Amino acid sequence: MKYAVTSAPHIRSKNKTQTIMLDVIIALLPALAVGIYRFGLRALGITLISVAAAAVAEWLCGRILYHRSSLPDLSCVVTGILLAMTLPVSVPYWLAAVGSVFAIVVVKGFCGGIGKNIFNPALAARAFLMLFWPVYLTRFPAAGERLSLFTRGTDAVTGATPLHDMQIPMLPEISLKDMFLGNIGGSTGEICTLALLLGGAYLLIRRVISWRIPVAYLGSAAVVTLIFFKGEDPLQWMLYSLLGGGVVLAAFFMATDYSSSPVTPMGQLIYGAGCGIFTVIFRYYGLFPEGVTYAILLMNAFAWVLDKYTAPRRFGCGKGESQ
Repeated sequence: MKYAVTSAPHIRSKNKTQTIMLDVIIALLPALAVGIYRFGLRALGITLISVAAAAVAEWLCGRILYHRSSLPDLSCVVTGILLAMTLPVSVPYWLAAVGSVFAIVVVKGFCGGIGKNIFNPALAARAFLMLFWPVYLTRFPAAGERLSLFTRGTDAVTGATPLHDMQIPMLPEISLKDMFLGNIGGSTGEICTLALLLGGAYLLIRRVISWRIPVAYLGSAAVVTLIFFKGEDPLQWMLYSLLGGGVVLAAFFMATDYSSSPVTPMGQLIYGAGCGIFTVIFRYYGLFPEGVTYAILLMNAFAWVLDKYTAPRRFGCGKGESQ
């Protein structure tokens, strides 16, 4: 009789990387569909280019760096979709491709592949694009502006997003209902809170993500904006802050990235709260209206610290001997 001898822990689960990534793709589809409906087929084109570039980069990295194919796990597809959803639909196609290649090759590939990257690949790529081509990432099509596949981004009618109005500071003229349903300008996958919540609920039901990071993220952002509000109505300021920009998308789909977030329960709560607090700080004092990208990347850098100091004590070990 032959026995398979392996080191602990011996965990058996039906959930594979491919299954998890497929669930994430399914959860992203409602918000992506709303973005394509609101902004036209160019939103679909940006997404396809982003995914295709990520897939090619993943294949090349797999062959050159890992000597195996890493395409079947679908992680590159998730990265490509997430990056496209954080971009304005008016960006050039080549910009989406450059961002995807950077995410796969530099952020993930050079760190050793899936599960070894320190930072969220899609957000790191967005920060890279913002550093070198900020003009493309700060011009958003106006609400209701639909672009065809071959419409140049420079021909789009641009308009202020709710976050731009809040930098003045003033409450946007757009109603909370329109923001909740996605009748606003902004990035492709960030405009419809309802669709994002449906996708987040799907991930929670499927147990792909834990409730801790999203709840801590949204809760801390809500509390900080409620206490340090601008304008005359703290409740409305808080609601507009949560519905505007990429907070909901980030809380469910970005901050919960397995590789770049803590695994301990307490670490996840602290991590999520930190993401929310720094998002508000960057929005209030940063150069750009949005602060989600840099808030999560900053907390990514401290994820290992949170895991180290929030790890439960091993049975039989004294204080300070659990590590």
